[in-house]
Amino acid sequence: METIFLTGFMGAGKSTIARELGRRLSMTVFDTDELVEQFCQKSIPAIFAEEGEAAFRRHESSILRSVAKAGVIVSTGGGIVLDETNRRFMREHGIVIYLHVDPNMAIRRLKNDRSRPLLKNRETAHVFRLMASRLPFYLEADYIVDTTMKSVDTVVDEMIGFLVRHERFWA
Repeated sequence: METIFLTGFMGAGKSTIARELGRRLSMTVFDTDELVEQFCQKSIPAIFAEEGEAAFRRHESSILRSVAKAGVIVSTGGGIVLDETNRRFMREHGIVIYLHVDPNMAIRRLKNDRSRPLLKNRETAHVFRLMASRLPFYLEADYIVDTTMKSVDTVVDEMIGFLVRHERFWA
């Protein structure tokens, strides 16, 4: 089985969907944000504040490479696609699934989440710009699922349907 990489903007449901997909397929799940926090022994906001975004992105890239192996699901941070090397690595080492979420829904889902350094100002226009700047990279995925108005079960069913038909997944 190939590695499954889940990409998408904050609030798309990557972590939640990864856990349910892993449960259903009996696969190990890794969350790059959680692993960066464990490795650095501090929260992502603290990493951004003390080391900067560039350092966070380096940690994130290193973690991505360390966990990618056959038969695992990797829930990635929303900005991991900004680095061409990360995008190429994911394409070469697995199946990339982009979880799309409407920006307005992302804002609603994240309204009480204060752990996102890139959403400090909470301006709607900022979220739209950030998402638009990343969209071309997200769209490089092997498969796209819109999570906006779907339950976790519906999204996971759709993903499993894709994976069952995808010969590389079973290789």
